Amino acid sequence: MLNRDFNSLIELVQTFKDEQTCLEYLEELRWGGYVVSPFDESSVVYKCKGNKYKCKNTGKYFNVKTNTLFDSTKIELQKWFMAIWLVTSHKKGISSVQLAKDIDVTQKTAWFMLQRIRKCFGIENDNDLDNNVEVDETYVGGKNKNRHANKKVENSQGRSTKDKIPVVGMVERQGKLNARTVENVQEETLTAEIIKNVKETANLYTDEWLGYRNISKIYKHSIVNHNAREYVNGEAYTNTIEGFWSLLKRGIYGIYHFTTKKHLQKYIDEFVFRYNTRKHSETERFDLLLLNMEVKTTYKGLVYG
Repeated sequence: MLNRDFNSLIELVQTFKDEQTCLEYLEELRWGGYVVSPFDESSVVYKCKGNKYKCKNTGKYFNVKTNTLFDSTKIELQKWFMAIWLVTSHKKGISSVQLAKDIDVTQKTAWFMLQRIRKCFGIENDNDLDNNVEVDETYVGGKNKNRHANKKVENSQGRSTKDKIPVVGMVERQGKLNARTVENVQEETLTAEIIKNVKETANLYTDEWLGYRNISKIYKHSIVNHNAREYVNGEAYTNTIEGFWSLLKRGIYGIYHFTTKKHLQKYIDEFVFRYNTRKHSETERFDLLLLNMEVKTTYKGLVYG
């Protein structure tokens, strides 16, 4: 049994000093002593030389990295572990440029590693919310007034989605948070997202946006009127979800600078993961991601898919 109490990057590197210790740790987390074939869970598995196994029913060989984010990687697992530790530990994330320097890989490789890791973050962005739930929407994208004259977008003020991507977020006070990109923030779209994520027994708190006007037919619904400079009305406020929006935007604009609509949800998943595991230790957060590593991606799929 490997030491699971590592609270710094130095301790992590000392614990996982070579490829073999990394593989043993993954096997312990993924299989817990009982190896399961990724090709046929019902199959008998034969132990082969090294860290390889053979699935009897399919005749295929595999190891603990097969069909995970580490599948077919040429990067040593110690660097993968360092990357996972850094991206899950940094409150605002880490850029591919910085990660490339920290673990001594190219920027292109670091970007690919981070995108593979982000594919695993979605595990914390699908919660059933109840009790007191705040709902709010925001937009990710640069402000028109800050753009150069030849890059300004006409009629993009307010809730326009011409140059910004709308995101709706829901957070259970003292609990978990979900956030999703949406096509618009109209009533039909917002209502569908709320029903999908929030139990009918919840108390809902929103601002005065018209997109929430009929949600009172389903939930106990209280409103805080921001247009009237009202930010708290008894139990009605959206300060918790707005705090998350600030964290998300500071991370995207300050660390990543820019993200396309295609990849934005993965970045949102990253920030949601860190928020929902805020009470975890660094090691617990690291293990949680590795326990959900069965996400296989390719560079071509990330770039062109």
